[in-house]
Amino acid sequence: MTAHRVLIVDDEANMLHMLKTILSKEGYEIDTATNGKEGIEKVEGNAFDTILCDLRMPDLDGLSLLKVLKEKQISSTIIMMSAYGTVDLALEAMKCGAYDYISKPFKPDEIILTLKKAEERERLRRENLLLKQEIKKEFGFENIVTKNEKMLQVFETIRKISDYDTSVLITGESGTGKELIAKAIHYHSTRSSKSFVAINCGAIPENLLESELFGYVKGAFTDAHQNKKGLFEEAHGGTLLLDEIGELPSNLQVKLLRVLQEGEIRKLGDTKQITLDVRIIAATAKDLFQEARRGNFREDLFYRLNVIQIDLPPLRGRREDIPLLITHFIKRYNEKHHLKVKTISPRSLNLLLEYEWKGNIRELENAIERAVILSEGNRIEPSVLPSDLRKAIIHEEKEPISDEYSIKKMERIMEEQLIRKALDKTQGNRTHAAKLLEISHPSLLSKMKDFGIV
Repeated sequence: MTAHRVLIVDDEANMLHMLKTILSKEGYEIDTATNGKEGIEKVEGNAFDTILCDLRMPDLDGLSLLKVLKEKQISSTIIMMSAYGTVDLALEAMKCGAYDYISKPFKPDEIILTLKKAEERERLRRENLLLKQEIKKEFGFENIVTKNEKMLQVFETIRKISDYDTSVLITGESGTGKELIAKAIHYHSTRSSKSFVAINCGAIPENLLESELFGYVKGAFTDAHQNKKGLFEEAHGGTLLLDEIGELPSNLQVKLLRVLQEGEIRKLGDTKQITLDVRIIAATAKDLFQEARRGNFREDLFYRLNVIQIDLPPLRGRREDIPLLITHFIKRYNEKHHLKVKTISPRSLNLLLEYEWKGNIRELENAIERAVILSEGNRIEPSVLPSDLRKAIIHEEKEPISDEYSIKKMERIMEEQLIRKALDKTQGNRTHAAKLLEISHPSLLSKMKDFGIV
């Protein structure tokens, strides 16, 4: 690691010498400037982590230097020093962008502690910036794997609407990635530095849902021993995802409509309204238009939410994405579980391409994670795929058997099916499967090789 670089700007030679001596002993790399103009020249030619600057200097004083540095967008942490310290001066320095203010004379430990605090603050700032970049990358388009035309149109819609505060309704079957799309909208918007809060409206009992959404004040009900923020308040300045919005009770539909119209909420037990700035994204697997026509969902709320609608296709409607998703999930779960599965066998891929995927991407992801963990070699074979998937395919493969008259061919087909059934029942345990089939373990291995069951 490189030494922490500090620039000291002070017109007093004794102060420069003292600070340089103290801080050099502490391992800091020190440079000095005797006035503000020289300080600017040093900063323009070098990168400093921290700048210690005297407030009172001829020609260009500390506050003027501070303003110039901010105009030039210098990212160094700036600490002001002065023997004429007043609260007003300290406040003025902070307003102009200084991190801290220290009064002269000061003890060596005092300046060292101030610098250590500045280092920690800068470390946290950088970590926070990296974390935000990683979060944005995680929910960026590059992590939504697709070459499907409809999904690519969804990306284009996200790019167009992210920076607008209009409500969005995301529709699609369970497991199609509605929350992932909501996060992509949030993290590509100007709200990305604020909170993204999600709630499943169908997963919380009706009597608790209102307090979760809007919060409550102390004494609102028996167990309300203190004030509690609701999720709307937690999401202030950011985005609130109301997942499974079709499950929202009718009384809360009225309150949500009011929030969308007025931009205000009222906590349980409170008498005053709170003004909030929250972008609402709703998601549902239901057809809200039909639900509204049947009287199960407020029509006025539906039109408030449905300003922009994003409809996600089911996985069976984007089968060209299945190989891409498989590769993506193999890589993810290799990294997560420290495994080395490289690929998937052609037969396994065909099984996955033919399957209906009623659980959509979530079901495929779970299937691949299971297969990666259970695989004994470096590729995914049919024997490690979920039993429901294998049963569905075996059932489809039974049809040609009825048209087969060759006893030898029938025996071979039935033998393969029995072996697959035994492996399915024993979850791929070959020793147990051999016992069920009443054959030796070496014989089972030989037959599995013959049938391409690895």
